[in-house]
Amino acid sequence: MHQFVVEHEAYTASRLLYGHRYDDEHVMLFHVDGPRAPYERALEDAPMILEYELAPCRDDSLYLYVRETLTGADRTFADAVEQPGLIVVPPLEHRADGTIRLTVVGPGEAIQTVVDDVSDAMHVDILSIGEYRAGRIDARADLTQRQFEAVSAAVDCGYYRATRAASIEDIAERLDCSSGTAGELLRRAERTVMEELVRGGPF
Repeated sequence: MHQFVVEHEAYTASRLLYGHRYDDEHVMLFHVDGPRAPYERALEDAPMILEYELAPCRDDSLYLYVRETLTGADRTFADAVEQPGLIVVPPLEHRADGTIRLTVVGPGEAIQTVVDDVSDAMHVDILSIGEYRAGRIDARADLTQRQFEAVSAAVDCGYYRATRAASIEDIAERLDCSSGTAGELLRRAERTVMEELVRGGPF
């Protein structure tokens, strides 16, 4: 299915959110960026997939529950990342350029073993090594109560919709403040959330 994402322009990535292995089977939950119908047709033709369920999102993406048999390179990769003491931090991203990007936490020798074990099946690039830094668990913790109220009002009245359904003036009316104050509250809240997002690094 990763190859399907690579070959079809409508898909940008599939992200493994959760997974659990049962001997030669793997049960996983993905989020897939792209339309449902072509992806489902490809699932039907994938011989290693034992069962699946799709849950479409409001945008052009979907959640995928899938149970599959592990063989070949898939099994080699799964065996490698299950080294004792190693944690794979979700999401594990299957990208449209054919690469798989993941973050692992654990002893250096366990990480090196992963690289050694998969080197015959795939090329490995280590992008960075260091202390794990993901930013704050919840960026809302850095928002003031008033900033959170402003963002909540903006979401509720449609300010962030693709076709904007509200203005700063509408938000100001809900907050009972001036439009200048409402705009400043939103800007500060957005800056805080975006800085925390970027600080956590790429997926």
